[in-house]
Amino acid sequence: MDYPESYQLVFQSSAVEDDTVIVRRTTQDGAGGYPVYEDETGIVRAEISDRGEVRMLASGGHQLLGTPLVVRVPTG
Repeated sequence: MDYPESYQLVFQSSAVEDDTVIVRRTTQDGAGGYPVYEDETGIVRAEISDRGEVRMLASGGHQLLGTPLVVRVPTG
């Protein structure tokens, strides 16, 4: 199956605008067998299924993992 090279994850923020993070596909697969995506810092990591289901993955200790409000393939 072909998976997108990147996704936008939109998280609710207490600021005026929501936080949008772009994650790119890695060479790893998650426990569910779907690709693992991460941001350029390697801190935000997620396994994303072919149906757009997201499982956030901890990249270090003491992380509080939020669930994105929206998951979408970037346009343009």
